[in-house]
Amino acid sequence: MRKIYTIGETVLDIVFKNQQPVTAKAGGSMLNTAVSLGRLGLPIHFISEYGTDTVGEMIDGFLTSNGVDTRFVYHYTDGKSALALAFLDERNNANYSFYKAYPTKRLDISFPSVQANDIVMFGSFYGITYEIRDILKLFLSHARSQGAIIIYDPNFRKSHLFELDRLKPAILENMAMASLVRCSDEDMELIFNVKGVDAAYEVVKPMCPNMVYTSSSSAVYLRTPSVSESFPVNKIEPVSTIGAGDNFNAGMVYGIYSKGITMAELPSLQLSSWQSLINIGVDFATEVCLSYENYISKEFANKLKS
Repeated sequence: MRKIYTIGETVLDIVFKNQQPVTAKAGGSMLNTAVSLGRLGLPIHFISEYGTDTVGEMIDGFLTSNGVDTRFVYHYTDGKSALALAFLDERNNANYSFYKAYPTKRLDISFPSVQANDIVMFGSFYGITYEIRDILKLFLSHARSQGAIIIYDPNFRKSHLFELDRLKPAILENMAMASLVRCSDEDMELIFNVKGVDAAYEVVKPMCPNMVYTSSSSAVYLRTPSVSESFPVNKIEPVSTIGAGDNFNAGMVYGIYSKGITMAELPSLQLSSWQSLINIGVDFATEVCLSYENYISKEFANKLKS
């Protein structure tokens, strides 16, 4: 059976509004994606690491109860599960402070054997973390050689700008290994100092021919060798934008999986198919922005399943 893998860090998100904590949720961009897909009953495996402390046990139980397979999680004993403090501004966008105490040995697992047309999604800072870089590249190379669909979301944050020169080669390598790059306007401006979708595609195209570019609350843009299009987004008053991009990704993965789109079909996918994938992504992102949740609600998932 076709499988889905997301690879990323795990944190406990503690969310603040007006300097007061309002909620705490299991978080991390690829974890958020995994939970939404798990709630939809898809065969989702999460590749990550967290401690055997109370926070780690709580997150592990939450993932399992939401249909996420955690057999490829490294449960370390000589460190602490990571925390992220998310401070919402007046537009309910988040600024983060991270608290991490990882062990010396990182992601000490046996990676899964990926098959043709499985879906692998990775990104954020975890996708360029030095300590796991070599084993991550080996896994991605294996997945690519097997004919998996690989989706990369840079999700680059301003707090890492000071080390961009060191990190940029890994970002370029990740794009070259991807079947689809899903980037934001902020990603491309921070990493490559380019503005606008066409300038962004000129950067991405030599490494990966397929790019979905999100521009905050303005629009979603698609660029492939055969399709150039823009798509509207829903106009809403968000409660929180935490998890919006992660769930846009989840919606696209859900569409690829449920429509049976293969790696062989991806390069020649028609506009109507792309439009369906992106519309699903927009709906998932909208759903998440209307609450403090990092993932689609069970009610939303049940409606889709029915």
